[in-house]
Amino acid sequence: MTAMLKHATASVFLLTRLPSGWRIGLIHHPRLHRWMLPGGHVEPHENPAEAALRETSEETGLTAQLISTHTGELTDAVPGVPVPVWISEQPVPAEPRHPRPHIHVDHLYLALTTQHEPATPAELPFGWFDPDELNGLNMFDDSRHGAHLLLDRIDKLTHAVQALPADLGA
Repeated sequence: MTAMLKHATASVFLLTRLPSGWRIGLIHHPRLHRWMLPGGHVEPHENPAEAALRETSEETGLTAQLISTHTGELTDAVPGVPVPVWISEQPVPAEPRHPRPHIHVDHLYLALTTQHEPATPAELPFGWFDPDELNGLNMFDDSRHGAHLLLDRIDKLTHAVQALPADLGA
């Protein structure tokens, strides 16, 4: 049996702080009919972190900052790329752009934005959701679980809170 091809992808847990609390931004996927994290395939000229920011901008019209939850320190002598929160492998059925079943090796990032008004294409609705709303959404269980974990811990990620622009703090 031939091993399935693996495609590098990047997705973003996009968070913002509204006056009423933290929210996660999700897109409604037109083909899968589910609420999903912004994301997509990593292009040959980019790394997963660059793809995460590009896909977020393309799918939401928002600018975001990737936040590392990594607690280790790197010296300036070591060039680095932002580290994803998780990496998962998901089997994907054939589709028009990729006619054979394959596996997405998804690099899942945490990102923050101070922008609250998305500029999404009409075919890609976007919404901000609070933690209580997630359980009622048609979305993948692993995305829901990851969103709950990050929303529950965002204030405890001290390096993330320190990296917040002034209008996102407290």
